[in-house]
Amino acid sequence: MPAAPRPAEGQNSRVVGRATVPPASVSPIFSVTSGVSVVPASALPASRATAPDPAATPEPPVAPEPAPGAAKHAAPPPRTYPEPDPDAVVDLAGVTVTRAGNDLLHEIDWQVREDERWVVLGPNGAGKTTLLSVAAARLHPTRGRVAILGEQLGKVDVFELRPRIGLSSASLAERIPADETVADVVLTAAYGVVGRFNEQYDGMDATRGRSLLAQFGVEHLAARLYGTLSEGERKRVQIARALMTDPEVLMLDEPAAGLDLGGREDLVRRLSTLANDPAAPALVLVTHHVEEIPPGITHALLLREGRVMAAGPVAESLTAETLSSTFGVALRLDQHEGRYAARAL
Repeated sequence: MPAAPRPAEGQNSRVVGRATVPPASVSPIFSVTSGVSVVPASALPASRATAPDPAATPEPPVAPEPAPGAAKHAAPPPRTYPEPDPDAVVDLAGVTVTRAGNDLLHEIDWQVREDERWVVLGPNGAGKTTLLSVAAARLHPTRGRVAILGEQLGKVDVFELRPRIGLSSASLAERIPADETVADVVLTAAYGVVGRFNEQYDGMDATRGRSLLAQFGVEHLAARLYGTLSEGERKRVQIARALMTDPEVLMLDEPAAGLDLGGREDLVRRLSTLANDPAAPALVLVTHHVEEIPPGITHALLLREGRVMAAGPVAESLTAETLSSTFGVALRLDQHEGRYAARAL
């Protein structure tokens, strides 16, 4: 309601509806029966003193003005998502993950095929781990469609789907008991559990576990307790565990994090062997650093603030320009024999 005009100092006024009644010149009539002061009709503006004409055409209602910022916060129109690609190992369409009003991921469209090896790059808080959690069937999106290995989230039992996905992540590593033997850390992945209890394993399981430990150079640690390993040894054991179920896609969340130079280079070499093996599963590797990208990576996805900055074949999507935009600093990108290095300009 518009503010009524202020009376001159020392005067009083009252507001009746939207009309301000001038003081002094009007003496209100006091109703004995109701005890209510009534203003004479002669004191009101003509528009209020005259009764409305029933035959008059009423004015159309005026639409209220939208509240400031209402359009900005309006819900986006519903999006129609295409059917999942049957040839894609991972197929995301319009994936958004919202927490406390903030989008950790925003409208992500992404496909991974069986023969592709992807690296996901981005600064802290870009949404890399959230993206991997969605792609590994560990997290449902707020909006969007997620299909993994031909199964759509929301229409499949994720406990049947997850054994087909090899996952190595910091959150999973934290759940591994320190007093578990290295052999059992790998073996228990066959049942999708952490910590051996009363499960029964056959000779083929034990043989595969030893073979994977040997593939990553830690077979000699099979009888050691997991809690006594170095960080580099733990990382290699975790990847061996992720491969135990012979997964159709392998997802590694920052596998070289916390490693020294020697440990990093040893791991990158072993991951390169895996990436170049045509019999190996599709690979998705998350990292902050281009120096950790193993030779054999075919595609790159760059994230910043939950949005895709670039995605596609590594030669096209991983450039000095896209890397600079993603990390918010001018960078030079060098490549030599399949390895990358970046530094600020």
